[in-house]
Amino acid sequence: MSTYMIKTNKKRCISCKACEVHCKLKNRVPEGAKLGLLASKGPVKKGGKPTYLNQFMPCFHCEKPWCVSACPTGAMIRRESDGIVYVDQELCVGCKACIMACPWEVPQWQESTGTVIKCDYCMDRVDEGLDPACVTACTAHALEFLRPNRDSDRVRKNYAREKFLT
Repeated sequence: MSTYMIKTNKKRCISCKACEVHCKLKNRVPEGAKLGLLASKGPVKKGGKPTYLNQFMPCFHCEKPWCVSACPTGAMIRRESDGIVYVDQELCVGCKACIMACPWEVPQWQESTGTVIKCDYCMDRVDEGLDPACVTACTAHALEFLRPNRDSDRVRKNYAREKFLT
């Protein structure tokens, strides 16, 4: 597992897709591709009221990523220091093996360059101590960039606040 994760507060998410938009802008993602997907279902009735069920789905940055194992050139890399999985664009030959290997279809084809792109938690921002673009841009503050092993107290307090005060 990666040192990091993005948690969705489903009660706060308003389905605005600002997370997707800012991810696309920051990473110059081509039309048709998404590095992070806001999956929405609805409207559904919950407590007699119509609502949407939302979950933001970036890369899971697996502990043993299938995309990394499938890559014949070593372009798909898992960073040892924090588990972030990223693509070295200079090594990618566009074979799409990583796309076929990922059960969540996270790696995306980039037609303009003939290479693969994927969510890397905005690794350049993380290295500067900042949150990924999707988290920063969330208008409802529904996304939280966490280090599960370090932020467990904060996660528990937020859960308790959501569960018992709403």
